[in-house]
Amino acid sequence: MKKISRIILSIGTAAALASCATGGRSGAGGEVTGVGGTSWAEPTPYGMVLVDRGSMKVGPSKADSLWNLQADARGISVDGFWMDETEITNGKYKQFVLWVRDSIIRERLADPAYGGNEDFKIEEDREGNPVTPHLNWNKAIPWRNPNEDELRAIESVYRTNPITGVRELDDTQLNYRYEVYNQTEAVKRRNRLDPRRREYNTDRPTPTDRPMISKDTAYINDDGEIVRRTISRQLTGDYDFVNTYIVNVYPDTTAWVNDFENAYNEPYVRMYFAHGGYTDYPVVGVSWEQANAFANWRTDYLRRSLGKDGIYVEPYRLPTEAEWEYAARAGVDENMYPWDGDLTMSEDKGCFYANFKPQEGNYVKDGHVITSRVGTYAPNDFGLYDMAGNVSEWTSTAFTESVGRLVNDLNPEYRYDAALEDPYKMKRKIIRGGSWKDVAHNVRSDLRMWEYQNEQRSYIGFRCVRTQIGFAKGQKQNKK
Repeated sequence: MKKISRIILSIGTAAALASCATGGRSGAGGEVTGVGGTSWAEPTPYGMVLVDRGSMKVGPSKADSLWNLQADARGISVDGFWMDETEITNGKYKQFVLWVRDSIIRERLADPAYGGNEDFKIEEDREGNPVTPHLNWNKAIPWRNPNEDELRAIESVYRTNPITGVRELDDTQLNYRYEVYNQTEAVKRRNRLDPRRREYNTDRPTPTDRPMISKDTAYINDDGEIVRRTISRQLTGDYDFVNTYIVNVYPDTTAWVNDFENAYNEPYVRMYFAHGGYTDYPVVGVSWEQANAFANWRTDYLRRSLGKDGIYVEPYRLPTEAEWEYAARAGVDENMYPWDGDLTMSEDKGCFYANFKPQEGNYVKDGHVITSRVGTYAPNDFGLYDMAGNVSEWTSTAFTESVGRLVNDLNPEYRYDAALEDPYKMKRKIIRGGSWKDVAHNVRSDLRMWEYQNEQRSYIGFRCVRTQIGFAKGQKQNKK
């Protein structure tokens, strides 16, 4: 009887599934009519514009012997994506920095060494079932009138400058830990757990050895130092494609001095990131690694705001080189810059189109000495500001001299996650757009430049993108 009951249950379950699959339709006459999937129209992400899918010739189309530049244009196509209309500002990046600060304070307020207030950490759901411990962001930090233990927790992330005596954030503590699932590697045929699915050619033997994989991991040692490791081992499961990173998020404000020998740039060290007057200026002194950490935090910040566990959110990320160039040139093959023509200023009005270095030793001819407030100049035809000049921008694409010949022509991208022990030249990443310190030639949108992924420069910033999923009815698309 038990066996019969199981069979009946199985038939009943199958019938229920069939009913769900047909969506309750009837009268189809036994024909296959198709099953719809859940779909939604993605709302416009805040501060972003839609760059519609398109195709163009990327790279320089004309040779220039003066700059030793060869014509190397090639056709590519990219899918639609959202892009920040401006570079990430000091204000937006500072929100990230202060979130990391507040997370450390909350962690310590829940620590018995600082009073052990359990309200700052959630370990059970409303029904009393255990959950993965996480911080309670609905519990406010007692900035005003804290008790003795709370005050110690708050003050633990600050230091007193031994020279000036000023109370300031201890930036060495501002470390952000995050994990990234490398789906690209996980779905490759060679990395499948079932050996029968790695080789489909029946004339060849089924592989017996498990493939070797490498994954990044990180931890903080007893001295408070970030230790990074790249582990190589045989594949054991999906978790082998989860990489762990710990990144100190504070920008290198000393870049203003270290980038320029024999120059008095100390005021920028003290003021550029800290002073409210620079809130709407592009953040600089941020490495490629820090920019990726920001994008990951921005994704999690959005997911938490939705208030639902397990919901998939298309991640914020750095643009690929192809996406960046397509967006900068507004999809027009003839454009060397984000605007029409080869000139960098209006002949009629005599005003510049971007913030760069117009003449030798003359940074101010365009109206600015260093960076300018984002959105100061007119946007390109896609509605994007400062795609030339102001600050160079990180892309996700790794640099090698032959990168143009390595990538596909469909959504081109070349990723290389350099291991700690890799030669330094393998840790180069492509930057685009030129900056406030560059001459007109170097702010062209069709030129490729690079920088090491851990370098922090006073002239490099970034902006984020998100892949567009689906199309809403009546959605406005970019037109060439």
